[in-house]
Amino acid sequence: MFATPTLDKLHALKLPALAQAWTEQQQNAELAALSFDERLGLLVDAEWLARENKRLARALQEAKLKLPHACLEAIDYPARRELDKAVIRQLATCRWIDEHQQVLVTGATGTGKSFIACALANQACRRGYRAYYRRASRLFDDLRLARADGTYGRLLGKLARMDVLLLDDWGLAPPQDQERRDLLEILEDRYGSRSTIVTSQLPPAQWHDHIGEPTLADAICDRLLHNAHRIVLKGPSRRKEGKLDS
Repeated sequence: MFATPTLDKLHALKLPALAQAWTEQQQNAELAALSFDERLGLLVDAEWLARENKRLARALQEAKLKLPHACLEAIDYPARRELDKAVIRQLATCRWIDEHQQVLVTGATGTGKSFIACALANQACRRGYRAYYRRASRLFDDLRLARADGTYGRLLGKLARMDVLLLDDWGLAPPQDQERRDLLEILEDRYGSRSTIVTSQLPPAQWHDHIGEPTLADAICDRLLHNAHRIVLKGPSRRKEGKLDS
């Protein structure tokens, strides 16, 4: 007799998952036979899981990952790839984010750099962090447009607040002077307080020369290479092997 008023109150309290779980309990004789504490635990678990799923969906939507379904569990480890499982297990804890460290993923085209980077960002979202993906060329385009329409400071603020910034395909073309300055501005805002993932075909040893201007190159490399985890992927292109998803 109390079912309808109770359900109405649960919905009014914005507890829809708990309301649904409670209804299912009433219709399941086995669940109805459980103790009060056991049934309450199941109800709380249902509501918590529903909210966690919604939070993760919002986080992944905000992250705009190139590969939104990339996850650490899907990474494979053939010997020729020379990818250390221990390193991935360590990064999976997300301690590197708490300690504001960087992750640099390098290797030839098609070796799966973007997948691993997106998987790390996905893991960060699962653990409650905010992540944001951008290809380097698109990010510099965004900054040019923001400077033109007066939202440059707002965009820099957004980038500074992200727990994990994923900068994909950096180093495909020599940076322009303003791009160098923009990159330094972003890294300066984040250094010591946030974490950055960078993927590149260029090995880090070549980044200084690639950036070009010595003073800016020193500053950028110091903020990227210091306190960074490095993943170097080997082997043939996975596109040719039809394994783009890992």
